[in-house]
Amino acid sequence: MDRYCVVGNPIEHSLSPQIHQEFAAQTDQALVYEKAHVELGGFAQFLQEFVASGGRGLNITVPFKVDAFQLATQRHGLANIANAVNTLSIDGDNVIGYNTDGVGFVRDLDQRHGFQLQGKSVLILGAGGACRGIVEPLLSGNPSQVTIANRTLANAQALRDLFVGRHGYERIEAVGVDTLTEDGHSHYDLVVNSTSQGLSSEAIELPVFLARGAFCYDMSYGAKAKFALWAEAHGALVSVDGLGMLVEQAAESFKIWRGVRPDTEEIYQRLKKQIGAEL
Repeated sequence: MDRYCVVGNPIEHSLSPQIHQEFAAQTDQALVYEKAHVELGGFAQFLQEFVASGGRGLNITVPFKVDAFQLATQRHGLANIANAVNTLSIDGDNVIGYNTDGVGFVRDLDQRHGFQLQGKSVLILGAGGACRGIVEPLLSGNPSQVTIANRTLANAQALRDLFVGRHGYERIEAVGVDTLTEDGHSHYDLVVNSTSQGLSSEAIELPVFLARGAFCYDMSYGAKAKFALWAEAHGALVSVDGLGMLVEQAAESFKIWRGVRPDTEEIYQRLKKQIGAEL
């Protein structure tokens, strides 16, 4: 039976096995999907052993997306743009890297939550790997302006430089988070949190005007989606977490591996209730 796995550190609370097992049942696919905790520095050995054992595919989460990018023998377009891989498809010794994060993000934003990017102003908080994965699909929606805000301005500038000129699109800017003041910036239609703020116990310290009247999207989900809770408490028009993105990017991975895209709404609603009951 074909074997698949999600790899990360930490990984204990991953919902991916549940999601993919439900996808398999829905589409009548015979497969096994597991999760693996890999120590830092141990991903290359894990991948080698997984390939040698006949494994067919991996989902990659923090902190191994760059390792997966470097070790892939081929890379699909969005993975090259993001310089990060969250999905590996294995065919013999051929290990193909994909990045389904951005497609999952835009699909959730558009089809589930009804937010249209066309002509909208967008603020992305953070300039790390999570941000890299969503910028290209986001720009494809033709927003009027995209601003990347990061504590370290140089990192935001490097990411802006990577994307300036793509699609003939140059309305992308980089700023330091400390410059986000109500006097200095206009209202944003969409504010996306791609940082790991929800993983720490620190309180969120952002200007309240960012949330007020905006569609706020936290790429974390469940108890980690502290930005979503903060935004809701500070006047967001809509505030959602990244559970839908998780489900949609998983469906993209499943399609790569099995050639069929499962329906996502039923599992999304079930997980939403499950997570709510656990909080």
